[in-house]
Amino acid sequence: MTNNFDDLLSNSAPAEQQQGSQQLSKEEYAAKKKDEREELYSRLDATAMTVAANPATFRQYLDLQSRLGRYTAVNTLLVLSKNPEAERLGDLNYWRGQKVFIKKDELKNSIQILEPGDQYRREDGTIGTYYNIKQVYDISQAERKILPPTQNKYTERQLLQALIAKAPMKITGVTELPDGGGARTVPETGEIQVLKGMEFPDTFRSVAHELCSAESSRDDNITDPQFTAYCASYVLCKKYGVDTKDYQFDSAGYMFNDMDAQAVKHELSQIRDVADAISGRMAKQLGEVQKAARTQEAR
Repeated sequence: MTNNFDDLLSNSAPAEQQQGSQQLSKEEYAAKKKDEREELYSRLDATAMTVAANPATFRQYLDLQSRLGRYTAVNTLLVLSKNPEAERLGDLNYWRGQKVFIKKDELKNSIQILEPGDQYRREDGTIGTYYNIKQVYDISQAERKILPPTQNKYTERQLLQALIAKAPMKITGVTELPDGGGARTVPETGEIQVLKGMEFPDTFRSVAHELCSAESSRDDNITDPQFTAYCASYVLCKKYGVDTKDYQFDSAGYMFNDMDAQAVKHELSQIRDVADAISGRMAKQLGEVQKAARTQEAR
């Protein structure tokens, strides 16, 4: 049987692409893209205000931020507006590289996020950045859902060591604390004292909160460092599988009183950045754990 390759003997664009290019001029295409960005910005602001007004949605946002890792607060809000349960995202090229294919009927249901593009100079001389819309898909939209884990499994000891080992201040265990809590920061020295004998979840939560407090206090632009620290420590706990049932956000709305969408996004970005700073340090330590394990296996 002779193969027929006649259909390949052309490098012209597919018919639907030709039709699209014929329908839109360069100016019309630019206007279309501008409208798409404005619709996205509108949805982004609306989602930010919903997060600020609803404690349950606020917790849902923090949960999503913990799963999406280094996604910005803005892009986490955009994902939240389309798929609050998203777990793992990538564009079509990413999923093809993973030998995973998005279901045909899901291709029209992409999640739109913003990706930095070219820079430009504003009228006042400052430099701005154009943002392009990027289409991504969650693993739940794929034909094949079984993938290698994106994060290795670590022991409780390894997680706690990673949290503490690369911290920029001294951390010591003590048998008693004056306020009866699980950990405290000594104002005069910045040292973190941690109550000995606690179970892993309590120890991790206590240390994470003090580290987040220290990180938050360094930034004068943070409205309420303690609120930011509380939320960032929650994100860290969710990320590393530490129990979060004692966290309460019912009164979180007070933080966002009288804030517009821009201010809300700023506050959410601060939470994300504080959690990411500590998670980034942990990742380096956990990377060393992986490297040591690989070396041991190779022997």
